[in-house]
Amino acid sequence: MGKAGNPANQQEFRSSRSNINLLPLPLERRNHPMKRLLSLMLTLLLTAGLMLPCAKAEDTVLEPLWHVPDYVQWLLDVARGEIGYKEGPHGYSKYGEWAGDAYAQWCAEFLCWCVDQVDQQHGTELLRNVYPMYSGQNVGRDWFIRQGRYVTRNGNLANWGYQWMKDDDTYITTGTYIPQPGDWVFFTWTSSTDTDHVAMVEYCSQDATGNITVHVIEGNTPVAVKRAEYALTYNRILGYGTVHDVADWTMRSGNSGQKVRELQEKLSYLGYLAEDKVDGVYGAATVEAVKAYQGKKGLKTLGIANIDTQKALNDEYRLRLYTDPNAWAGVVDDNEEDDDLDW
Repeated sequence: MGKAGNPANQQEFRSSRSNINLLPLPLERRNHPMKRLLSLMLTLLLTAGLMLPCAKAEDTVLEPLWHVPDYVQWLLDVARGEIGYKEGPHGYSKYGEWAGDAYAQWCAEFLCWCVDQVDQQHGTELLRNVYPMYSGQNVGRDWFIRQGRYVTRNGNLANWGYQWMKDDDTYITTGTYIPQPGDWVFFTWTSSTDTDHVAMVEYCSQDATGNITVHVIEGNTPVAVKRAEYALTYNRILGYGTVHDVADWTMRSGNSGQKVRELQEKLSYLGYLAEDKVDGVYGAATVEAVKAYQGKKGLKTLGIANIDTQKALNDEYRLRLYTDPNAWAGVVDDNEEDDDLDW
């Protein structure tokens, strides 16, 4: 992963800086015990203030739209504690060393290291389950796609199709999804769709005109861990690896991952797909099952699971599940399940 900051787009990127100047006391006042104590207390308070989220005074910090799990708070605390870290000679970083290459570009390694710290401190198992362990281009983004937790900035997922929000089935366009604390932001500095940088969302803010800014913590920017700000509409943002499963998307032959498996499970439950074909791979059997379902519902028999197909399938699946007495055996209360995920 490359370093943050693209000279051609400096108007879109602003590192978060403090305007506070810590000036030394005059010589004749430095030795007074009470003055020294007050100076120390002021310095500590100001330093602590630099570690807290700080949008512009005229901006409004947006409340998260979804529940923020405890592990996200822990993760952000770890990342905040690393702000100010700088790489050593020849690009050395402790994050790269931890990941196996001390002199690698280390934006991804920094985030993965933070996740590992949470696992060690709190006994969670976030790394490789909630967040990826990786260091290569595109690997982290593709991991989130396989997990079914990725939202593109413009709502068009390459090799899949259009995306839409799960809560109201509205198509995603630029600015539709407001990233949440703990989400990972993937960037490209070129015209390609390859990932060149990754950061973690701390919070978002909105100004008086309605413009939304994404506030992140990121490593390798270009030699340090820093806070930074990006416009929600910044065209170098590719998308977000999300904490919550907030979006669905079109699926077609050749796709694979958690979203495909969930589609297959519903088709199987409704009798359109054999159980042994529920494998997370959108192959010929899944294409035929989708075509059969589309024909039954009077939809175009494309074999592609688009929004109309998935909406109809989800509605029928929920209704059948609700009226199936066997489906309620051993059901876990949603609140209990959420508590378990919070560790």
